[in-house]
Amino acid sequence: MKTLRHPLLRVGPVVLALALPGLCAAHGGGDAGAHHDAVAALWAGFVHPLIGADHWTAMLAFGLWSSMTAKRAVVMPFAFTAMVMVGAMLGFKHAPVAVVDPLIACSLFVLGLLIAMRWTIPSWAGALMASAFALFHGAAHGFELAGPAQTFALAGMLVATLLLQGLGIALGRWLPQRAPWLPRLGGAALALFGAVLLGPFA
Repeated sequence: MKTLRHPLLRVGPVVLALALPGLCAAHGGGDAGAHHDAVAALWAGFVHPLIGADHWTAMLAFGLWSSMTAKRAVVMPFAFTAMVMVGAMLGFKHAPVAVVDPLIACSLFVLGLLIAMRWTIPSWAGALMASAFALFHGAAHGFELAGPAQTFALAGMLVATLLLQGLGIALGRWLPQRAPWLPRLGGAALALFGAVLLGPFA
């Protein structure tokens, strides 16, 4: 269980680092409405990745895959989440990030294949792939969460992203020893889901 504690212990500092400036501003103005908006935005950001199947399956799958292939699996979710944050900031500014939806679908397809086939790739290639996928997932979040309290929405979204990947790591540690066929089946289902989402763009 040691590897599972690290992501969760760092959630608090991440939230504080991102949300503290906005919290200070909200309380400093004495505006109860602003405080309410900040809490609502924090919650909206947290649930946002959880209600989109394309997002929560990707986060879960990335944690699962990294735990099965990476020597230091706990590092990967933080690198992935950092790029999600960069993508979200681009989305907040409505930066033109092309083909966001097709690449999100592609990320599901590729991750599903990697898990189902138990493929390993060089570390640099895995880092590059994860960074690209995370950037586009983050951009999609940013487009939808942009607004006056977007800092809080970003903090909540990053917490959910880390938790989903932490759950994926837990599954990656637990399943191969007890149900080694299940990750392969789940990976195949994820690849099929990604292929279906890619269909309209083919």
